[in-house]
Amino acid sequence: MLLGQEYRKISKKHQVAFPKSFRAELGETVIVTKGIESCLQIVSPPNWEVLLEGTEGKPFLDKTTRELHRFLFGNAVEVVLDKQGRMIIPNYLVAHAKLTNEVVFVGIQRYVELWDSREFKKHEEKIGNIELLTINLSHTKGHE
Repeated sequence: MLLGQEYRKISKKHQVAFPKSFRAELGETVIVTKGIESCLQIVSPPNWEVLLEGTEGKPFLDKTTRELHRFLFGNAVEVVLDKQGRMIIPNYLVAHAKLTNEVVFVGIQRYVELWDSREFKKHEEKIGNIELLTINLSHTKGHE
């Protein structure tokens, strides 16, 4: 299971060391794509279907499904880590996640998010009271 946070520095050439603990779970080849928020999502090739959750069974003719697939898969890149576990992040993904000098890898059970450390802090502040999130979740289908 992927969990926790690991802070790293990213070079001017967009090279960053992928945390060893996450590498042990995902392997030496990963898929990196744009995340829904201002982050990147990283999954193992065998587990790429985690990005499809919520779209299973939806027809190809469904425009929302096509747009989400286009966003996730059209922006994805397969990355092979070097012997030191480093990867180079393509420019378009760096721009999407607003990556600067310090980044944070966040383990989210089956995938990893990569955030600029300042953007992640802003995101956590925006979430605010976690209790309100749990109340909202309790009102979703199946929890009423």
